[in-house]
Amino acid sequence: MDFFGSTQSCAYFRPAPPVGRVLPNLSTMKDSYKCFARPQPVYHHLNLDWKPKTRYKISFGEQNDADGPSGDDTKMPPLAPSNAAPTTPEEWRRANTAHLRQSEASRRQAEKMRAETSRLIQVQDQLTRKAQSETSRRIGERMTDIAFWTNELSYEVEQLVRDSEMLKGVKTRLEKALSVTEGPKQRDFHFPLQMAKECLYHRQKKLGNELITDTVEKELVQEVSVIASCQEQIQRLIDKTMKQLETNRKVQHVMEKDIDDKHAAYRIEDRCHKLMDFTSGIAFFVDVDRMDVSASVPESWAKFSENSILLSQSERAATAKVRDEVERVVEVTSREMWSQYHRVNIAFASCISETAEAKDKLQAHLAKTLQEVFQTERTISALEEAIRNKEAPLKVAQSRLKERSKRPNIELCKDPPHSKLLTEIHSINGTVASLKLHLAEAQDSLQQLVNSKATLEQELFAKAHSLFIDREKCMGIRKIFPSSPRLAGYT
Repeated sequence: MDFFGSTQSCAYFRPAPPVGRVLPNLSTMKDSYKCFARPQPVYHHLNLDWKPKTRYKISFGEQNDADGPSGDDTKMPPLAPSNAAPTTPEEWRRANTAHLRQSEASRRQAEKMRAETSRLIQVQDQLTRKAQSETSRRIGERMTDIAFWTNELSYEVEQLVRDSEMLKGVKTRLEKALSVTEGPKQRDFHFPLQMAKECLYHRQKKLGNELITDTVEKELVQEVSVIASCQEQIQRLIDKTMKQLETNRKVQHVMEKDIDDKHAAYRIEDRCHKLMDFTSGIAFFVDVDRMDVSASVPESWAKFSENSILLSQSERAATAKVRDEVERVVEVTSREMWSQYHRVNIAFASCISETAEAKDKLQAHLAKTLQEVFQTERTISALEEAIRNKEAPLKVAQSRLKERSKRPNIELCKDPPHSKLLTEIHSINGTVASLKLHLAEAQDSLQQLVNSKATLEQELFAKAHSLFIDREKCMGIRKIFPSSPRLAGYT
């Protein structure tokens, strides 16, 4: 037993604590409340002293410094002075009752404190383990998220690379199609553009009225325009394809950089996930929780990768759209060039047929004109002879009228013979005038026939020259035209 203290009427002792026990007994029996020390959790790693600093509630009075050393942390209850005045039994009983009540209240408070402390220790320990487990779970979830987005990005990069390679093949086709339509620098008539231009050059050598802007001329100009328009479309698609390939490469670089960052982050998260309380290499890092080096939040982090994928999907859609546009435009341009080629050939055939028909008609008209010239010359001869034949009757009538005008005096009568002679003279003069008019018309007609004959002969020569240009020169070089697969860039 250890001496605890004494009053005027009694002394207090307490049993010695058992060996190996540090914390007080948790029993709720009154016999266990022998120590006034407040129980404290003892953890070396929590930077606490090994000996807990405890205080006891002072029941009454002030602390007596003489009852114990001043350096001891344990505070003893004050003892009544030895020369205190004697009390009555009633006061003694009241004092004991007060002491018991005070002791009971202290025990209840200590018991509550110990229960709360034990519960706090358990709760905090559980919270610590739960927090660490939750952190490990969150790190694992983070690794899952990183792996998910890494896989999504890798798949998207593969798809983007595949689409880019397909777009490169389409670009090569476009370059072939452009070279087929344009041809080399030197004059090669096996290429559509050079062929159409050469036909225009030959047709500029036509003569006279044959040098006109006919249907063939318009179709040839339209063919040059169509080929030039097709070349512009193909060149525009080549530029658009190159621009799309550059954009795809930029997006690919962003995603590959994101994938590399996620691989590095995954390795770091994996190391963090494997760290435990017993893992070697863990240490304290002062103020590490106060440093905020974050560059994103989960929402913005996921949004960044999502935006990259959405951008890649958008560019892949744009790539597919460019490929579809290339296929459509190449097909349309090939069909347009072939269609225009056939229209020009049809126009040439129609023009050649029309020119040959016109040439045949000119020959027929020339023959008829020659015949008409012969007939007109005979008519002129007949008219001249008829006019000469009217001179004698006119002389006779005028002579009679002159002679009768010599009648004397009253015999100079305007009788019926006189009237008939006047009528005869007027009739003969009208007939001669009419014959001369017909003679002038016949002579004019003959001159027109001669001019028409010269024109017909000139037109026959021009028609023959035009037929030679269209049939031999132009159609001779339009016998060969690139096939549709070649115009589409496949060969």
